[in-house]
Amino acid sequence: MQGPVCIIANTGAGKKKAARLDALLGPMIERIGGHPEVRMIREGEDIAAAARSARAGGFATIIAAGGDGTICAVAAELVGTDIAMGVLPLGTFNFFSRSLGFPEDPQEAVTALTEAEPRRIAVGEVNGQIFLNNASLGLYPAILESREAIYSRWGRSRMAAYWSVIRTIADFRRPSVMKVTIDGEARRTRAPMVFVAANGYQLDQYGLPGTECLDQGQFAVFLAPDCTRGQLVRFAARLALKQARPETDFEMLCGTEIVIETRKPRRTIARDGERSKMTGPFRFRMLPGALKVLAPPAAEESSASVANRIAAEGPDAASGAAA
Repeated sequence: MQGPVCIIANTGAGKKKAARLDALLGPMIERIGGHPEVRMIREGEDIAAAARSARAGGFATIIAAGGDGTICAVAAELVGTDIAMGVLPLGTFNFFSRSLGFPEDPQEAVTALTEAEPRRIAVGEVNGQIFLNNASLGLYPAILESREAIYSRWGRSRMAAYWSVIRTIADFRRPSVMKVTIDGEARRTRAPMVFVAANGYQLDQYGLPGTECLDQGQFAVFLAPDCTRGQLVRFAARLALKQARPETDFEMLCGTEIVIETRKPRRTIARDGERSKMTGPFRFRMLPGALKVLAPPAAEESSASVANRIAAEGPDAASGAAA
């Protein structure tokens, strides 16, 4: 790991989380050596501002300790630079860190991080905002809003996350018509949700297709069909059980340039579990090799890791992988 090193750690809310983080940071700092600088970000503080400050501070490596939202916020400030980003997964799902080969257990992840090696990966962008796993509009941002309300009351857990899906669908109204243009081919559709995936690991976890899109340096774009609330609930259940049915439950398309236009010009967009308001049209594009990350050396790459590497290296890598 190249130094000097800065650790940006999201303590979140509550003393228990801060104590857990302290217990992890001690061994990590000892193993890294060289007196890394630690910046603790408390609830309500600006993670992106901390990352910008660290970027300007001359650090060769910046480690993001937190969930996918925290990691995405730090990554957005490091895109296009030669600063390496390390990750310490502390979220609920940790899709991005797991896609790089980090174990879910934070203690094991600390060990893996100290042995990690640099590589470049592709990232997604929508209207100038970076995402690592996915970006979406429609039903999914509403689910995230419900999820945060449930988390604040009952705490973070995957069961609470699944309950937020059912609760949101029960209140969901019929979607409006939108225009979706993928690599110049336009269509009008009434879709409750458009989900743009940039990371194959999350697709693998839910038994979804789309890695073949990422293998070619493209997004996997999922369009949910116009259907009843009951049908949406059944689709959500099949998705949780890894039994979602292509063509019936969703339509999947591949593309590198996606433009979505809606009647309502300002919409909530979800990016890696975080929500923000954006003004349409919503333009998605892939940025090959834009982010330098630290990842554990692996004897055999997962399909998701291969897809991300190929997306970063371009079409020639895809040809080599197929050979």
